[in-house]
Amino acid sequence: MPRRVLIPLLAALVAVAAVAVFVFTREGGPRAAVFAGEPTSAQYAVIDTSALDPRPLTEAEVFGPSTVQLVAGGVTMKRDSTAVLADCAEAVWGVEAARCTQAMSASYSSADKTVAGQFVIFNLADGRAADALVAQLGTAGFVRQAGAFDATRSRAQARALGHFVTVSWVGPVGPGTPDLAYPQIALDGLGRAVVSSRVIAAT
Repeated sequence: MPRRVLIPLLAALVAVAAVAVFVFTREGGPRAAVFAGEPTSAQYAVIDTSALDPRPLTEAEVFGPSTVQLVAGGVTMKRDSTAVLADCAEAVWGVEAARCTQAMSASYSSADKTVAGQFVIFNLADGRAADALVAQLGTAGFVRQAGAFDATRSRAQARALGHFVTVSWVGPVGPGTPDLAYPQIALDGLGRAVVSSRVIAAT
């Protein structure tokens, strides 16, 4: 084959291979259709850094007996499973959870099985790292979906609470259009309760 033909052909093959590598190795996944993110505030100043609050999260602390069922507005969300992740990167896609030391998650479903969702908590170095993660979740990647719900009709709330980040994400199961407000409030309340206990212990 003439050199003047071979070189452009090889260049084209390299370009195609590069695109294929990008397509098949890039990370991706569903995002919440509706997302709200909230930075940390002065309310959590006493636990703004892991140096102020060095005790690691435990599974019993986050997913104890009192959190098997979460209730809000008469809606009950029952816990289906929990996971303590070995690496924070396992909990997200397209996001760098910088200076994160722990991540835990749980999946929940409503008593009537019309809504499912998940709760995730991250333990980070400080409030700046927590704020950065919340910002990324709003614009870049997201948490990995663990529940069998319709992400295209879902909603999520991410909060930086001192050096922690909590994410509550809920969506409908099946073709119906259930109200997602109270299921999300129930899961969001779990994060607030866990972190509030840390604030009380630090004051």
